[in-house]
Amino acid sequence: MKSRAAAALTALSIFATAAMAEDLEFLIINETSVDLVEFNVSAASSDSWERNLLQGGYLASDYEVGVLIADGLTTCVYDIRGVFSDGASVEDYGLDLCELGEYAFVE
Repeated sequence: MKSRAAAALTALSIFATAAMAEDLEFLIINETSVDLVEFNVSAASSDSWERNLLQGGYLASDYEVGVLIADGLTTCVYDIRGVFSDGASVEDYGLDLCELGEYAFVE
């Protein structure tokens, strides 16, 4: 059984929060055997990736971290990208993060 411990990073935040927008909280779970070294989230309407939310850190195998998106947008639909220490990457598009509540990277 895989044990999941809370990572040292308890919450990540991007951008300044607009006064009327709601923050979006969800979990990133690394269920792979490789460290997650980069994590990007962008609104589905965007043509480019936002900055790396792990900012020089990493999410080890079998760990999870809470993420706070406070970008001032009222959307729930985002694209995500994860890059791993072995150079592999995963991209997923058009995810309703409000509905999902969490996203697991799996092998």
